[in-house]
Amino acid sequence: MSVGLVFDIGGRGDQSFNDSAAAGIERAAAELGITFTEASPEPDGSNRGELLQLAASEHDIVIGVGFLFEGDAAAVGAENPDTMFGVVDSAMLNFGADPVAPYGDNIAGLVFTEHEGSFLVGAAAALKSQTGTIGFIGGVANVGGLIERFEAGFNAGARAVDPDIEIIGDYITEAPDFEGFNAPDRAKEIALAMYEEGADIVYHAAGGSGAGLFQAALEQSEATGSKVWAIGVDSDQYHTADASVRDYILTSMLKRVDVSIFEMIRSVLDGTMQPGPTAYDLSVDGVGYSTSGGFVDDIAEELDALKAQIVSGEITVPTEP
Repeated sequence: MSVGLVFDIGGRGDQSFNDSAAAGIERAAAELGITFTEASPEPDGSNRGELLQLAASEHDIVIGVGFLFEGDAAAVGAENPDTMFGVVDSAMLNFGADPVAPYGDNIAGLVFTEHEGSFLVGAAAALKSQTGTIGFIGGVANVGGLIERFEAGFNAGARAVDPDIEIIGDYITEAPDFEGFNAPDRAKEIALAMYEEGADIVYHAAGGSGAGLFQAALEQSEATGSKVWAIGVDSDQYHTADASVRDYILTSMLKRVDVSIFEMIRSVLDGTMQPGPTAYDLSVDGVGYSTSGGFVDDIAEELDALKAQIVSGEITVPTEP
């Protein structure tokens, strides 16, 4: 069985979303014996459909990493009914600019309860903040409410711990401008402004732009002599970010793109793949928080208690800020 993996803009090496996808395909190669190729679209994303079609002509399974693939996946999937397709973050909500046809029986959407994982890192931020002010940086606003779910969960988790906490929020760009997911310089500017306003912990849901947040935390801490923190997203960014900034990454909201890709491939191999969206939530550890660095070890018991309350239904996490 062979798989064609098509990354989102930025490709492998973004220290976040795409790298998590890469980890999933590598695990599938090691444990399931599949072979794979990978590709990345042009900076403007104009050749997503071409890359999907090329992959479909060469592979049994094709996976597009990101909701912006959903329109092309619907079209290419219809033309290649014997190829199985997976699209990360797609529940067929028409995130793209053009209307999207319904998915066929050969296309699965791999979606996550980002708001639940973000609730936990929001709680961590409130528990660890010394100033009573924290921040949120979103990559792109108004993308079908996707990034707003991160913000909603983060805010709710923080206020569950401290109802009076101040939360500063900002987005780098607004759809249809998707450069906000790959604009570390802009993220750095926004983060530095938040730190200047008194935030001592800032969470990002901005893909490759997060590198700018981490650099801002380093520079602000060194310049003032008072440590500030960043919170990563998608991958455990303590391990994927540059070593120079690791000591400033409090935790990361884990969005297990790697798990979803591995499980999707395995479902094709064992004949159990279901078309349409499959959700990966806290109950299956499809989302969560990282403990690398040991910076949240002292509050892990409280965070795990909140996780149990979400899984049991005692806490319902909002999806809108």
